[in-house]
Amino acid sequence: MKIDRYLKKDTEYYSIVKDILENPEFLRRKEFRHHGNRTVYDHSLAVSILSYRIAKRFHLDYKSAAIGGLLHDFYYKPWQEVKDSRPFFKKHGFAHAGEALKNSKVYFPNLMNKRVEDIIKKHMFPLNIKPPMCREGWVITCVDKYVSMEIFKNVKNLPRYIGIYKRNKSN
Repeated sequence: MKIDRYLKKDTEYYSIVKDILENPEFLRRKEFRHHGNRTVYDHSLAVSILSYRIAKRFHLDYKSAAIGGLLHDFYYKPWQEVKDSRPFFKKHGFAHAGEALKNSKVYFPNLMNKRVEDIIKKHMFPLNIKPPMCREGWVITCVDKYVSMEIFKNVKNLPRYIGIYKRNKSN
């Protein structure tokens, strides 16, 4: 796999995120489906690596970008397996950034700083009303959208990804 080769090659990146990648709770995200056939783990790793590379290229805080990119979707449970009956603005797309930040603070308090917290909390802009306050936050926000574009491969699944389910005719 391309990402596995990258991890072995870029020892600096790996040293930044090693604690996260070896954490059993984070590794559970390998079981959480995300967009298409990807898992939350695969998606987060792709966002983290690309954001790290962009931030490093533009002399930004690439360590915070790597950490924030990896933890931006560190939410509690797989959301696609459960029909969400919460009000529209409380659904996954609007709420998971806050959940990811809470989880990140519990499991990785030593990796948290104001920039990483801002990255995680605001990565869903414009669904989250407040935009990122740092350039690294904008990088993760844009890279997350770019990496997630795979959802357009199967248009019939788009309603599920944004939390709208078709009702059965029997209901």
